[in-house]
Amino acid sequence: MTGTDSDSSRSVPRRLRDHFGVVGLVYLVVCAVLLVWALVVTVADSSDESMAGVIPLLATAPASLVFLVLPDNNVMFISAVAIGAEVNAAIIGWCTRALRRGNSPGSAS
Repeated sequence: MTGTDSDSSRSVPRRLRDHFGVVGLVYLVVCAVLLVWALVVTVADSSDESMAGVIPLLATAPASLVFLVLPDNNVMFISAVAIGAEVNAAIIGWCTRALRRGNSPGSAS
């Protein structure tokens, strides 16, 4: 490798941390755990009356709520939660970078 660090030569965890930030990655992990929990509870409940799917949807709202208009099946539910979590994590990462940057010494207060 040369001394230049191009975007393609960085590891996947490093690129994810740069894009989402640490707080965004923690949010993604929490959303993934909630989604797995909801799927396990729904499969274990034989009466099909489980409301466990509401928790991951609320955790990834408002972006996940947009995708609820898609046909009702498990793939659409999982994709709605995944896309909602990704959008929200990107926003969290952007806010984290903006807050960390704060007022630079050269800017007027």
